Amino acid sequence: MNVLLCPDSFKDALSADEAAKAMAKGIKRAAPSAITQLCPLADGGEGSLDALIATTRAERRTLTVKDALGRPRQAAWGWLDEQRTAFIELAEASGLQHLTREERNALHTTTYGVGELFRAALEAGATHALLLLGGSATNDAGAGMLQALGATLLDAQGQPLPRGGAALQQLATLDLSTLDPRLADLHVEAAVDVDNPLLGEHGASAVFGPQKGATEGDVAILDRALGHFADLTAKALGRDERELPGAGAAGGMGFAARCFLNATLTPGIEMIMQQANVARLMNEADVVITGEGRLDGQSLAGKTPIGVARVAKRLGKPVVVLAGSLGDGWQACTDEGVTAAFALADGLMTLEQALPRTAELLADRCESIARLWLACR
Repeated sequence: MNVLLCPDSFKDALSADEAAKAMAKGIKRAAPSAITQLCPLADGGEGSLDALIATTRAERRTLTVKDALGRPRQAAWGWLDEQRTAFIELAEASGLQHLTREERNALHTTTYGVGELFRAALEAGATHALLLLGGSATNDAGAGMLQALGATLLDAQGQPLPRGGAALQQLATLDLSTLDPRLADLHVEAAVDVDNPLLGEHGASAVFGPQKGATEGDVAILDRALGHFADLTAKALGRDERELPGAGAAGGMGFAARCFLNATLTPGIEMIMQQANVARLMNEADVVITGEGRLDGQSLAGKTPIGVARVAKRLGKPVVVLAGSLGDGWQACTDEGVTAAFALADGLMTLEQALPRTAELLADRCESIARLWLACR
């Protein structure tokens, strides 16, 4: 019995790596001779850096950068020396999880720290970078990152532009000639998990601004500011990317990645599965087990279990999804290749009761799956 274990993290309970280890423990209880391949995954959001480092054995490096409010923090990034590849997670520098609810302020938060991580990658000699865009506290369309990378952003008085999305209303000069020249030789792939444009009712400010502390009035200010920034960017580059699907990801960082880093925008789960060689591992497996905190109709938008199931369907492999809960519309996931899905709970319990038992419950469900598989064989 060869089992591929490729879960995402279980939010507030286990990392993807911890979840995979718990699954393996359960499989081994039922089938001590089973081969278990552990391949923790993520979809580009929080935890993606950890998943990439775990699956590729990349070196974990740290750097003191400015967080979303300009305060120093230790941010991690990944480095594959042989491939000269850097893994950069926006949330490590400018993540929402590093701010209290009272500190969230989408008008003024900045991606400057992301630019500092890119500088570190360039110093290391990177020729390839994977940029993970989930979990941002920012809505500055990457302007802070640009400033950290040497671009000149000035107001009408010729003064350096303050950081944050709202300040982009005052932008008068956007000079890209001062950008770090090493960026020209850096191939960037940006992982996105949304297809929103930069502006409008479905754009970065309107859809994601409120969770970053933006009021209704703030959203209007930010949308105008990002629109002005897009106008000057289009003038500087000779092309307009504001309607690009994914441009609105991470407060407009999808827009910045495409415009200023010449990045390709890729669904996060596809990027991470490619790095982890999931298709090759799956070819060797008899059954695939994946999972995350919740499986529902919205998972079809590109969550980890669905990304895994689509590859498995193409390869003719059965896929079992273990989820903390099964929500409305989860049955549609079977059309994407999910063979079966189970909730973890073994009885009535609150979320608070379930979280500390997540590893135990994963192991128990995997033991049952292994016993059923062996009986059917």
